[in-house]
Amino acid sequence: MARGGISGKTLFAAVVFVASVLVLAFKLLNPTPVQILVEGDTAIISQVPGLFTYADVFEIAVSSILMSVSGTYLLLHDSIGAAAPAPASAGSIILEERRQQWEEIAKTLKNDEQTLYKAIIDEGIVNQSALVEKTGLPKSNVSRALYGLESRGLIERRRRGMGNVVLLK
Repeated sequence: MARGGISGKTLFAAVVFVASVLVLAFKLLNPTPVQILVEGDTAIISQVPGLFTYADVFEIAVSSILMSVSGTYLLLHDSIGAAAPAPASAGSIILEERRQQWEEIAKTLKNDEQTLYKAIIDEGIVNQSALVEKTGLPKSNVSRALYGLESRGLIERRRRGMGNVVLLK
Protein backbone atom coordinates (compact mmCIF):
# COMPACT_ATOMS: atom_id res chain seq x y z
CA MET A 1 0.00 0.00 0.00
CA ALA A 2 1.46 3.36 -1.02
CA ARG A 3 1.27 6.39 1.22
CA GLY A 4 2.24 9.73 -0.29
CA GLY A 5 4.05 8.04 -3.16
CA ILE A 6 6.15 5.81 -0.89
CA SER A 7 5.40 2.09 -0.90
CA GLY A 8 5.03 0.11 2.31
CA LYS A 9 8.21 -1.86 1.63
CA THR A 10 10.21 1.31 1.11
CA LEU A 11 8.84 2.87 4.29
CA PHE A 12 9.61 -0.30 6.26
CA ALA A 13 13.16 -0.43 4.85
CA ALA A 14 13.68 3.23 5.77
CA VAL A 15 12.47 2.67 9.34
CA VAL A 16 14.70 -0.41 9.72
CA PHE A 17 17.66 1.53 8.33
CA VAL A 18 17.19 4.48 10.69
CA ALA A 19 16.64 2.21 13.72
CA SER A 20 19.76 0.19 12.87
CA VAL A 21 21.85 3.34 12.52
CA LEU A 22 20.61 4.62 15.87
CA VAL A 23 21.33 1.31 17.65
CA LEU A 24 24.80 1.13 16.09
CA ALA A 25 25.58 4.73 16.99
CA PHE A 26 24.42 4.26 20.57
CA LYS A 27 26.29 0.98 21.04
CA LEU A 28 29.52 2.16 19.42
CA LEU A 29 29.58 5.51 21.20
CA ASN A 30 28.51 4.11 24.59
CA PRO A 31 30.02 0.68 25.22
CA THR A 32 29.34 -1.01 28.56
CA PRO A 33 31.45 1.25 30.79
CA VAL A 34 31.46 -0.64 34.07
CA GLN A 35 33.57 -3.56 35.27
CA ILE A 36 32.76 -5.13 38.62
CA LEU A 37 35.44 -7.14 40.45
CA VAL A 38 34.51 -9.09 43.55
CA GLU A 39 37.32 -10.17 45.88
CA GLY A 40 36.16 -11.73 49.09
CA ASP A 41 33.97 -9.24 50.95
CA THR A 42 34.80 -6.25 48.77
CA ALA A 43 33.48 -5.28 45.39
CA ILE A 44 35.48 -2.98 43.15
CA ILE A 45 33.63 -1.07 40.46
CA SER A 46 35.79 0.54 37.80
CA GLN A 47 35.20 2.06 34.40
CA VAL A 48 36.92 0.39 31.48
CA PRO A 49 36.46 2.34 28.23
CA GLY A 50 35.84 0.37 25.02
CA LEU A 51 34.68 -2.83 26.69
CA PHE A 52 31.86 -4.68 24.90
CA THR A 53 29.87 -7.57 26.29
CA TYR A 54 28.71 -10.50 24.15
CA ALA A 55 25.23 -9.00 24.09
CA ASP A 56 26.68 -5.72 22.77
CA VAL A 57 28.58 -7.55 20.03
CA PHE A 58 25.42 -9.47 19.06
CA GLU A 59 23.36 -6.24 18.87
CA ILE A 60 26.06 -4.54 16.79
CA ALA A 61 26.23 -7.48 14.36
CA VAL A 62 22.44 -7.70 13.94
CA SER A 63 22.13 -3.93 13.51
CA SER A 64 24.93 -3.93 10.92
CA ILE A 65 23.26 -6.67 8.90
CA LEU A 66 19.85 -4.97 9.04
CA MET A 67 21.37 -1.63 8.10
CA SER A 68 23.23 -3.17 5.13
CA VAL A 69 20.19 -5.01 3.79
CA SER A 70 17.76 -2.10 4.20
CA GLY A 71 20.29 0.42 2.83
CA THR A 72 20.92 -1.73 -0.23
CA TYR A 73 17.18 -2.06 -0.82
CA LEU A 74 16.70 1.70 -0.53
CA LEU A 75 19.52 2.37 -2.98
CA LEU A 76 18.49 -0.20 -5.56
CA HIS A 77 14.69 -0.47 -5.35
CA ASP A 78 14.11 2.15 -8.08
CA SER A 79 16.46 0.46 -10.52
CA ILE A 80 14.96 -2.98 -9.81
CA GLY A 81 11.32 -1.89 -9.96
CA ALA A 82 11.55 0.29 -13.03
CA ALA A 83 14.66 -0.18 -15.10
CA ALA A 84 15.65 3.03 -16.80
CA PRO A 85 15.82 2.86 -20.56
CA ALA A 86 19.25 2.95 -22.07
CA PRO A 87 20.16 6.29 -23.59
CA ALA A 88 19.43 6.32 -27.28
CA SER A 89 22.20 6.94 -29.74
CA ALA A 90 21.92 9.71 -32.31
CA GLY A 91 21.51 7.16 -35.09
CA SER A 92 18.62 5.42 -33.39
CA ILE A 93 16.90 8.77 -32.72
CA ILE A 94 17.14 9.70 -36.39
CA LEU A 95 15.94 6.26 -37.40
CA GLU A 96 12.97 6.53 -35.04
CA GLU A 97 12.07 9.95 -36.47
CA ARG A 98 12.13 8.43 -39.96
CA ARG A 99 9.86 5.62 -38.83
CA GLN A 100 7.38 8.14 -37.47
CA GLN A 101 7.42 10.04 -40.76
CA TRP A 102 6.90 6.82 -42.75
CA GLU A 103 3.12 7.16 -43.04
CA GLU A 104 3.31 10.64 -44.54
CA ILE A 105 6.18 9.86 -46.90
CA ALA A 106 4.64 6.55 -48.02
CA LYS A 107 1.67 8.39 -49.57
CA THR A 108 3.98 10.04 -52.11
CA LEU A 109 5.96 6.93 -53.12
CA LYS A 110 5.37 4.37 -55.85
CA ASN A 111 4.99 0.66 -54.96
CA ASP A 112 8.63 -0.36 -55.49
CA GLU A 113 9.83 2.79 -53.73
CA GLN A 114 7.53 2.05 -50.77
CA THR A 115 8.87 -1.50 -50.52
CA LEU A 116 12.51 -0.38 -50.65
CA TYR A 117 12.05 2.56 -48.30
CA LYS A 118 10.39 0.30 -45.71
CA ALA A 119 13.27 -2.19 -46.02
CA ILE A 120 15.83 0.60 -45.53
CA ILE A 121 13.96 1.92 -42.49
CA ASP A 122 13.95 -1.59 -40.99
CA GLU A 123 17.72 -2.02 -41.53
CA GLY A 124 19.01 1.54 -41.23
CA ILE A 125 22.08 0.92 -43.39
CA VAL A 126 21.97 -1.86 -45.96
CA ASN A 127 23.88 -3.04 -49.02
CA GLN A 128 22.06 -2.50 -52.30
CA SER A 129 22.51 -6.19 -53.17
CA ALA A 130 20.87 -7.15 -49.87
CA LEU A 131 17.86 -5.02 -50.82
CA VAL A 132 17.47 -7.08 -53.98
CA GLU A 133 17.45 -10.27 -51.89
CA LYS A 134 15.24 -8.85 -49.12
CA THR A 135 12.54 -7.35 -51.34
CA GLY A 136 12.60 -9.91 -54.14
CA LEU A 137 12.54 -7.12 -56.71
CA PRO A 138 14.66 -7.31 -59.85
CA LYS A 139 18.01 -5.44 -59.77
CA SER A 140 16.82 -2.95 -62.39
CA ASN A 141 13.68 -2.07 -60.41
CA VAL A 142 15.74 -1.67 -57.22
CA SER A 143 18.18 0.62 -59.03
CA ARG A 144 15.40 2.77 -60.50
CA ALA A 145 13.47 2.98 -57.22
CA LEU A 146 16.63 3.87 -55.29
CA TYR A 147 17.35 6.62 -57.81
CA GLY A 148 13.83 7.99 -57.21
CA LEU A 149 14.27 7.88 -53.42
CA GLU A 150 17.69 9.49 -53.73
CA SER A 151 16.39 12.29 -55.96
CA ARG A 152 13.71 13.07 -53.35
CA GLY A 153 16.42 13.34 -50.67
CA LEU A 154 15.17 10.40 -48.60
CA ILE A 155 18.19 8.15 -48.97
CA GLU A 156 21.84 8.28 -49.90
CA ARG A 157 23.88 5.72 -51.83
CA ARG A 158 27.58 5.46 -51.12
CA ARG A 159 30.05 3.40 -53.09
CA ARG A 160 31.69 0.62 -51.06
CA GLY A 161 33.98 -1.66 -52.99
CA MET A 162 32.06 -3.33 -55.80
CA GLY A 163 28.62 -2.29 -54.53
CA ASN A 164 26.62 0.46 -52.89
CA VAL A 165 25.57 0.99 -49.32
CA VAL A 166 22.16 2.61 -48.90
CA LEU A 167 21.33 4.71 -45.85
CA LEU A 168 18.70 7.18 -44.71
CA LYS A 169 19.46 10.82 -45.23
